[in-house]
Amino acid sequence: MQIECTHHIDASEPDADGAYDYYYEYDFYRFSDDGICLFARSYADSADEAHFLNMEVGEVSRLLMDDDLTHPLFVSACDYLRREGKMHLNWLSGRGNGYEAVPAM
Repeated sequence: MQIECTHHIDASEPDADGAYDYYYEYDFYRFSDDGICLFARSYADSADEAHFLNMEVGEVSRLLMDDDLTHPLFVSACDYLRREGKMHLNWLSGRGNGYEAVPAM
């Protein structure tokens, strides 16, 4: 498994007082192996959480499906994130409010 982690800040321009309309600081993870990539994000203000966003198989991007939660790449990515202190893992399922907790493995 290859892991890439990049740090990002998405923010409005500060106003005269230095306040922002919006400010998001996060790490973006890309886990890849054998033509499959998983993408996750962890916000700085909730550093013990990470959210899996989507998967790329070849060049096709899609939401994760229930069966993907047992894929070896997903399991390895979860293990890595937990070692990094991300104890609350979620995945974007598109159901309900969109995110669901990753089941205990």
